[in-house]
Amino acid sequence: MRTTVCPYCAAPSVVERPPSVDRPAPTFALGFAMTQPSAAEKVKHWLRTRHPWSHSGLKKAPLQDVRGIYVPAYLYSALAQTEYSASIGENYTETETYTTTENGKTVTRTRTVTKTEWRSLEGSHAEYVPDVLVTASRGLSNVELEHLEPFDLRMLARYEPALVAGWVAEEPSLSREECLKMARAEAVEKVKQRVGAFMPGDSHRMQHVETRLSAESLEVCLVPVWVLAARYDAEKPPLRVVVNGQSGEVHGDVPISWVKVVLTVLAVVALGLGVYLWMNQGGRS
Repeated sequence: MRTTVCPYCAAPSVVERPPSVDRPAPTFALGFAMTQPSAAEKVKHWLRTRHPWSHSGLKKAPLQDVRGIYVPAYLYSALAQTEYSASIGENYTETETYTTTENGKTVTRTRTVTKTEWRSLEGSHAEYVPDVLVTASRGLSNVELEHLEPFDLRMLARYEPALVAGWVAEEPSLSREECLKMARAEAVEKVKQRVGAFMPGDSHRMQHVETRLSAESLEVCLVPVWVLAARYDAEKPPLRVVVNGQSGEVHGDVPISWVKVVLTVLAVVALGLGVYLWMNQGGRS
């Protein structure tokens, strides 16, 4: 599937490819809730407030050149059945006696100490794990997608070509097996965190957690992402910033200007030295 615009009448259209094992047809799609100017403003605000030491070349980069892309992802769900064993720690206090030396004499004192009693716990846990989203694109890594999450999956709609007409819609470029492996690992990690969260006691040590997944579902979903490739240095690759097309969450690895960092540190040191000298002069007067 590819989207395009007619060169004669500028009408948006969708060119469909037959689905295949490597390029399955989308099942769902999430629409853009943020306009291009709003996305560009989000990027500018993010750079200004979150990255004050960014490379100075970004001031000249065309930050408004943000492009909207429907990125393919897999939406995974499964039934998880987990067997676990753990050591549960219960805290209690005791008063103990000890000796110490005070003014050259040995004296006896008491103090309250906290100790932990450990006991074993085994059990099973079952839950349905819904809405695990993993990338199906080699262009957008799963780490980047995780930084943009969550997407509002309540707005999920059945895919129709009209939903993406006029937009760039990428086809899956990762195999189904690669994505299934990522989704399973993410689902198992979520279950592990939930099991750990409801452990009783004051502390715990998980010893064994084994999760079996069944009733799995894996469907292609197109998610809205604004992408900016900002050229800030002719000799370096462009900065890529991605924006959640629904929430406006921004992510990117911003290059740091070490000159700005050094100047800031020097300014702070100079300010601290000035305050120190002023206080000393005031004390002497």
